[in-house]
Amino acid sequence: LWIRVGSLSFQPVEVAKLALAIFFASYLVEKRELLAIATVRRGDHLFPDLRPFGPLVVAWGLAMVIMAAERDVGFSLLIFVLFMSMLWVATGRALYLVVGAVLFGLGAVVAAHFLPQVHERIAVWLDPWKYANTTGYQIVQAQYALGTGSVAGTGIGLGHPNAIPIVTSDFIFAGIGEELGLAGTVTIVVAFLALVGSGLRAAMQARSDYAKLLATGLSAILGFESFFIMAGVTRLLPLSGLALPFVAYGGSSLLANYVLIAILMRISTERPVSAPTPPKLRR
Repeated sequence: LWIRVGSLSFQPVEVAKLALAIFFASYLVEKRELLAIATVRRGDHLFPDLRPFGPLVVAWGLAMVIMAAERDVGFSLLIFVLFMSMLWVATGRALYLVVGAVLFGLGAVVAAHFLPQVHERIAVWLDPWKYANTTGYQIVQAQYALGTGSVAGTGIGLGHPNAIPIVTSDFIFAGIGEELGLAGTVTIVVAFLALVGSGLRAAMQARSDYAKLLATGLSAILGFESFFIMAGVTRLLPLSGLALPFVAYGGSSLLANYVLIAILMRISTERPVSAPTPPKLRR
């Protein structure tokens, strides 16, 4: 999870998410026709072809291995939904979403029973008050902070966000909710929606299929990562351990997300090649 070189340290998963988005875009553009056509001809008959579902199963297996070996629930979930979203956009087949949802449900059940870190997160998510003095302390304090902030918040510097452990990273959204209230948290959500929307607009206007798919993947990373951590703080989902992009403390996350935005800006400068406008005829 961490690589340390002297006094410097960084999280390789932040680089990995960008590298995986680039790889997925390249792979899916190359194999789009194979993945989009899920039938095989045998004589005069067409039969379902199971080979296109192979990459989906591989992505699911990779996510499960990362969850079990590295105990990184957030990153494993992120790469799986990243591949699912890019696969759906590349092929346009909703069946992949259905199969992916089934695999996700199966993986969640298996992980909850055999992986202690996943079982603990789900137990705390369902009833944090039962573990208020141990593993549920952070989420309980976050609920108090959000409740104290109400609509307008206590004011900048007038709250007590430091009562939440690791408030500068995992639970910074709760700290914002306490001091800026519902108005501040809604502003954060709208800002991320604007960023994701701009990324998807760049994808729609990109010149090549590869650039379109890459911009879609990078926008999905930004959107899903933000959603997972905000949903975890508000108890809509179990905690994922991801960092809120551009808001939470963390140099590795900040640098990787700046690179992500830079790639989206580069793609946004491309425009589809349009046919030249014919010259006006003279009378």
